[in-house]
Amino acid sequence: MRNTTKLKQILLKYDLALSMEEENLLKLTLVDKSTGSFTSFEHSSYSQLLSKCYSFFLQELKKAESVRRKA
Repeated sequence: MRNTTKLKQILLKYDLALSMEEENLLKLTLVDKSTGSFTSFEHSSYSQLLSKCYSFFLQELKKAESVRRKA
């Protein structure tokens, strides 16, 4: 899946902030639009960073689905 597609999916649920720390380390912070909770990820590669965030996004969707099924 292309990075642009991953980013579009992530942006449906999260606002994000992207910054660069020392030594070319990228930091991406996801802020949940509905709850305001946030999670940060760091990596030197943009592609790997986005993959980590996308995996987190999918895990959160699965958790939300399982909670709905139990209710």
